[in-house]
Amino acid sequence: MATLNEYYAPINLERLKNQVASIKGDFDVKQQLLKFTTDFDNNTPAYDVIPEISDLLCNIRTQVTQVKKASERLTLLDVSLKLEEMLLKKAADWEPEDLRDLLDKNYYLSYATAGTGLLEVWEWEEVASVIAPINYTTVSLAELNSILNTSRSIVQWSAAMAKANYDAVVEKYAEFEPLATGFIDDRVRSSVALPLGKTVSELGDFISNKSNLENDVMQIDEQSAIHGLNPGYALGELVVVSGNPDAVEVSNKKIYIFKRPPSDLKPVAGIATVDEGNLVSHVQLLARNLGIPNAALSDKNLEDLQEFNGKEVFYAVSNKGTVILKPADEMTSEEKALFSSEERKQTKIAVPIEKIQLDQKSILNMRDIDASASGILSGPKAANLGQLKKMFPDHVVEGLVIPFGIFRDHMNLPMPGQGKSYWEFLTEMFETAEAKRQAGTPDAQVVDYQLAKLATLRDAINAMQLKPAFVSELRNSFASIFGKPIGQAPVFLRSDTNMEDLKEFTGAGLNLTLFNVVEEQKILDGIKKVWASPYTERSFKWRQVYLSNPENVFPSILVIPSVDVDYSGVMITKGINEGTDEDLTVAFSRGAGGAVDGQAAETRLVTANTTKLLAPARQPDYIRLPVSGGTKGYSTSFEASILNEKNIQSLREVAEEIRSKIPEETNSDPKAAYDVELGFQDDKLWLFQIRPFVENKNALSNGYLDSISPKTNPDEYIEMDSKL
Repeated sequence: MATLNEYYAPINLERLKNQVASIKGDFDVKQQLLKFTTDFDNNTPAYDVIPEISDLLCNIRTQVTQVKKASERLTLLDVSLKLEEMLLKKAADWEPEDLRDLLDKNYYLSYATAGTGLLEVWEWEEVASVIAPINYTTVSLAELNSILNTSRSIVQWSAAMAKANYDAVVEKYAEFEPLATGFIDDRVRSSVALPLGKTVSELGDFISNKSNLENDVMQIDEQSAIHGLNPGYALGELVVVSGNPDAVEVSNKKIYIFKRPPSDLKPVAGIATVDEGNLVSHVQLLARNLGIPNAALSDKNLEDLQEFNGKEVFYAVSNKGTVILKPADEMTSEEKALFSSEERKQTKIAVPIEKIQLDQKSILNMRDIDASASGILSGPKAANLGQLKKMFPDHVVEGLVIPFGIFRDHMNLPMPGQGKSYWEFLTEMFETAEAKRQAGTPDAQVVDYQLAKLATLRDAINAMQLKPAFVSELRNSFASIFGKPIGQAPVFLRSDTNMEDLKEFTGAGLNLTLFNVVEEQKILDGIKKVWASPYTERSFKWRQVYLSNPENVFPSILVIPSVDVDYSGVMITKGINEGTDEDLTVAFSRGAGGAVDGQAAETRLVTANTTKLLAPARQPDYIRLPVSGGTKGYSTSFEASILNEKNIQSLREVAEEIRSKIPEETNSDPKAAYDVELGFQDDKLWLFQIRPFVENKNALSNGYLDSISPKTNPDEYIEMDSKL
């Protein structure tokens, strides 16, 4: 009881005043604090005191360095903690009666996230104007939705800040104390993010009621926190994963709810995550490309859905973000019809191999090929980068290409211990698998047989003896193209198959890229690893599900010099989920390999004249590329944005040239959008890859998904004094 009395005791403002007075110097926040302890007390209404506390918290954070003595800085931080405690107690007392009051509460609690370190100050400054108090008498639904989306993001960014700071330590402790996994949630729930999340949920419920936007998710509470990312629909067993997703063996017949999306996700029927990752990671691009429904939800939503783990469910996400998740036995006749044999019959994609030239057995200079070589001599990475080299010679490195023909030539070699060539072993496996299917063997058993054979093949390829003539040519190519002998030029080895960047199948991130390899033997071993990578379980399963001829995969290899970029990422030459086809969606992380593996990247919507922060970076570590080879890890904080104005203008300029030149040079669709991987080194832009940005047309235009999308009028206005 004594502990409870102490916890719930009012803040001693007189003691607080004395603490502030003891700090030497005369600076603005000190005077503001002294005035606060005089003008306010514990009986001051919450709607009066919370705005003042939020402002104080932020001012303490920005002015604490003006205090000279370390002990006095600690005193000021102690004062900040007491103010935060007072705010948390008062937040529950603020019960808005109308929309204006609710929006005010939402703003000031959001402001407090910056004052308490859950948001960086620059992040708050980028979004503050979106959710600022409204002084007029009405507000449009469009503006309300913008406020809701931004406020929801602030809650997510706040939780991600706690995760970024503590996740590595929690994972270490969780190895021997499972209770440690609850630490981050406890930190979030003991912060201003908790009352803010409840306020945002209230706002979401109000807007849903006004706009007829109704999620239908197993009748759980706080459904306004759930929003769709990629449209699609699925039927399958629901699997709720509250722990580390990377250890989970997934199935393409199940629907998964994760804390965060795994970076090497295998095929699934549907997915929803608390941490939605970034919009342009390989996982997100695959989901969007293949019509896999994908949504974001809150921690509480995930907890509430635990009781439905293992149940057969129907899951749908509309192209405007409506989410339905309900028991399969409650499906309507229209929903059942989606899975009838006629409706659901999936036309698998046939990879064209008629034009492939396997007789090209010499290494190519990337300068000598362009987009027309894709699927013929090499995969699209090399062909398209060769195209970019012609268009942007100063922004693309040199490169050499190991074409399909060299791989196929090596696959004709005898496979040790098998009495046949590598290629014969592979084709025989596919023939046997098809015979098993025709004989009625369950598909799961056939896949297990194939995976076992592919594991044998991978091991054999990795142990393969490369032809001496090829090794000799490789050495000569390094010297002539890169100007340095092999072993002195750090390079990337990028798998580049004929089954990537198709019109209906992106294949993003399914095969191996080796970073910053220097030593000759490691390069030679790396070539074999890249050749073997299309036969991994993950790569094979994605191809098996969506391609009609997955056996005809041919890897080429793009070899390019390493660029030790300061930050790197992805640019999509259109708005995703918001914005227009004229905008850009960009995501960048510090160091090399940014954004593509689902890092919590800085994500922005870039228009012709403005930029909107969609998510700040929350990746606490990154890698750089030392000249000695390999990678070196670093830690980072988040007090500054990654991209600067000069970078953003460079992105606008290169996007404009890509939009105008690529269709002209390649006779392609002038309205097509592109997925570009790039980086900055000392503010210079480097282009590393370009591919078409492919969305699932069936999901975007599906009649059922359109029917569950809200029919709203964004120009409808709502009175600010509307009762809640």
